[in-house]
Amino acid sequence: MKHIKLGGLDVSRIGLGLVSMSYAYTGAGTDDAESIRAIHRALELGVTFLDTAEVYGPYVNEELLGRALKGRRDQAVVATKFGMISHAHGGPGHLDSSPANIRTAVEGSLKRLGTDYIDLYYQHRVDPNTPIEDTVGTLAELVTEGKVRHIGLSEAGPETIRRAHAVHPIAAVQSEYSLWTRVPEARVLPLLRELNIGFVPYSPLGRGFLTGKIRSTGGFDDTDMRSTMPRFTGENFQHNLRIADEVQAIAADAGATAAQIALAWLLTRGDDIAPIPGTKRVARVEENSAADAVELTAEQIEKLNDLPPAIGDTHDEAGMRTLER
Repeated sequence: MKHIKLGGLDVSRIGLGLVSMSYAYTGAGTDDAESIRAIHRALELGVTFLDTAEVYGPYVNEELLGRALKGRRDQAVVATKFGMISHAHGGPGHLDSSPANIRTAVEGSLKRLGTDYIDLYYQHRVDPNTPIEDTVGTLAELVTEGKVRHIGLSEAGPETIRRAHAVHPIAAVQSEYSLWTRVPEARVLPLLRELNIGFVPYSPLGRGFLTGKIRSTGGFDDTDMRSTMPRFTGENFQHNLRIADEVQAIAADAGATAAQIALAWLLTRGDDIAPIPGTKRVARVEENSAADAVELTAEQIEKLNDLPPAIGDTHDEAGMRTLER
């Protein structure tokens, strides 16, 4: 597995998102043993970059990773997130990046992860009620104290990123980015390159859609966040199937899977990008990590670049209000 730098942080250029092991997707939390096997297999394959958050569960996803990394902590680059749980005022679903809340959050994450430091600590969503300078100032103190090694932001807009980076170097920004979510290209990616900040695409497979294996939403249970996402509903879903079909056609031509093509395309976008495809299955970890070796031709890249845009928002109405602040 090749490696890249996110700011000054060395990571495998394909990571592993852990959210679906515990939260937000059909079947999450039903087989922790398989999830732990998937994490161990990722490490065996050279996937070092593991992504979780305190809100996943909440809390249980960090606990799962902590169990999986027992005796293996030095093999992993652990990224987790704070700010979507207000520990003093409201609990999960309440944005809070105040200094006091960060202090509470980091101690809980360290305990659940079974570690004394976090490699990359992200603000999960920008808190409109706390100046970003106050948030990053507190994170800088945690770096000095050795509890955090690198600082990240998730779904932050250019002005926020610039202000944050002026307080303390930001190693990485995480946003949704894939063949059907190209929004960061216009404003965020150019700024990250100017400031030498790495980029971490989450949902690089379109929440499973770009694998070509989701042909209807009938299999989603009531806990599955995709059931309320406009891209997965009604006529939008039927329109968007054309994108998955075109990715599948290129995959057949390349002798790869659709998931591998979607990831390989992301890897062509720069040597400062580390996508974190999520899964809870060993077989999918093996498939996704093998995208590191897929070489797309110029013609295939051009076809992928020219895919039609997806129809529908990437989140429900409440989720959209938290993006790119």
